[in-house]
Amino acid sequence: MFLTEFFKIKKKCQHVSVMPNLEKSYCPDCGKLIKNDWYITRCACCGVKLKTMTRNGKIVPQNHYCTNCGSSEYVEEKLEGINFIDINFAVLVKTEIEEDFSRPLTTMCWEEKINEPPKLLVQYL
Repeated sequence: MFLTEFFKIKKKCQHVSVMPNLEKSYCPDCGKLIKNDWYITRCACCGVKLKTMTRNGKIVPQNHYCTNCGSSEYVEEKLEGINFIDINFAVLVKTEIEEDFSRPLTTMCWEEKINEPPKLLVQYL
């Protein structure tokens, strides 16, 4: 009994169906709200874009050293949106957003001021 519980695999949704071009969207597989963030790494010495990947949840360059100057230092940069130039260097990070349903929802309405009194709608029986 203990071994079966130890080797039980818990499948976690990878959100592969979420569109990468949207900032936020709901995952059609699990129903959670997902935020898409694009990151890129640059060389700290010369500023050249480096190919980026995620390793153990951290955003790191694919190569250990810069191909332009040989430096191992890098700077992580968050992109506002993705464009076709940065798509080869950037990495997409999908994070789940916890929705706060504890606060009450508020609605607003307004009344347009017109010179004539409001008319009643006709009701058909």
